[in-house]
Amino acid sequence: MKRFVSLFVFAAGLSGCDMLPTMQRQAPPSEPAPESAEAEAEAQTAGIAPPANARTVDEFDTTTEEERTAAVEAAQNGGGDRDLGITVASLGAASDPGIWMKTPLVSAPGKGRVEYPAKGTTVAVDLIPLDAEPGSGSQLSLAAMRLLEADLTGLPEVRVFATGG
Repeated sequence: MKRFVSLFVFAAGLSGCDMLPTMQRQAPPSEPAPESAEAEAEAQTAGIAPPANARTVDEFDTTTEEERTAAVEAAQNGGGDRDLGITVASLGAASDPGIWMKTPLVSAPGKGRVEYPAKGTTVAVDLIPLDAEPGSGSQLSLAAMRLLEADLTGLPEVRVFATGG
């Protein structure tokens, strides 16, 4: 009986082997299309991801000097922007590159700017919808927090504007 069980296990194991070449020949899955407005906006604002061994703020903030300058200049030229309101912002995922704000104040990705009255600073950002209740707060990228001169561990109160159409 022991010999029969061993033979059965061996045969069952071999029957699975003929599936291996088939599995190995399958084409790798293509990258799926973004499933939500948030995923689409994140794909649009994707920059250079920080290195896996990043430990400092400078290592995590991969925006270039040109990107930072352009974000500050674009925000200062804002006129006719639509005021979306005031929100409390926290630091978003430091490993997500770019200059962005995830907020329940928008329902579709777009361009905007954020003002931090406590410091008198403003920065242009990509606005990304955040699936949360209005009033629950927003998230700012590491680069945006730095450009606003906000305390990275604080909860700054900021005013958000939609720019363009």
